[in-house]
Amino acid sequence: MPTPDASAPTPRALPGKALAADVTADVRAALRAWPFQPHLVSVLASGDPASRVYVDSKARQAERLGVRFTVRDLGDAPTQDGLHAALDELSASGDVHGIMLELPLAPGLDADAALLRLQPQKDIEGLSPANLALIAAGRESEALLPPTPRSVRFLLRSALGDDLRGRRVAVVGPGRTVGRPLTFMLNNRGVTVTLCNEHTRDLRAVLDNQDAVVVAVGRAGLLRPEHVQPHHVIIDAGINVQPQGVVGDAEAGLPVQAQTPVPGGVGPLTSALMYQNLVRAVKLQRGEPVE
Repeated sequence: MPTPDASAPTPRALPGKALAADVTADVRAALRAWPFQPHLVSVLASGDPASRVYVDSKARQAERLGVRFTVRDLGDAPTQDGLHAALDELSASGDVHGIMLELPLAPGLDADAALLRLQPQKDIEGLSPANLALIAAGRESEALLPPTPRSVRFLLRSALGDDLRGRRVAVVGPGRTVGRPLTFMLNNRGVTVTLCNEHTRDLRAVLDNQDAVVVAVGRAGLLRPEHVQPHHVIIDAGINVQPQGVVGDAEAGLPVQAQTPVPGGVGPLTSALMYQNLVRAVKLQRGEPVE
């Protein structure tokens, strides 16, 4: 293992909280301008304790913003038909502006089949096939974009400049919720993207000439000093719960130009962008233009 260069820079932190505060201020302004209160529904279809904690956190944020937030709890052992019926009802309701299907679902339920039942313009987390297809087709202005990939792109623009055309970014982790949509979203901004996975050989060599590395695998310590260069910007979207607390996929304090902390980096911005998606959803439903 190479010895870290003592002359390597101390990484500049890229905390998401400041960006999240700006996004949240814009969301509040949009909400105040409307003569109605948007209604966001969280659908729980499992007994997963972590999902319930996450829903409680969303509810507190909704209350702070003035968003009407309700939970459709289908219990610990829902059926696929029951889940589909609930999603169909909410998708058709004129009283509901946004829907979030909390994952993971109860054992035996098919998340892919359930996501097909979401009305795309109410799919606040941007995971329905219709939204992902629009992103892949370069038609982002018609889609709801997944908040975590959006958060990553925000942070890359903060570190590398608003114009990302020609930049080289490696995405380590081709997952459905982050890596795959992010690849298309970066390509839509003119980025040259290298998509890596668990089978990528000689990761250091692959990453050497990249401007930035995004890691989103869910494996603590995956990205280490021997993998990176001093000019790299590291965006860590990994979440790993360990006895000492939550850590990312990259080791902390890598010898790079800039690195997002975990917690406090991608997470806060993702939460803010989720509520910005609600604003975006309402505009799409009303036939108004969005960025």
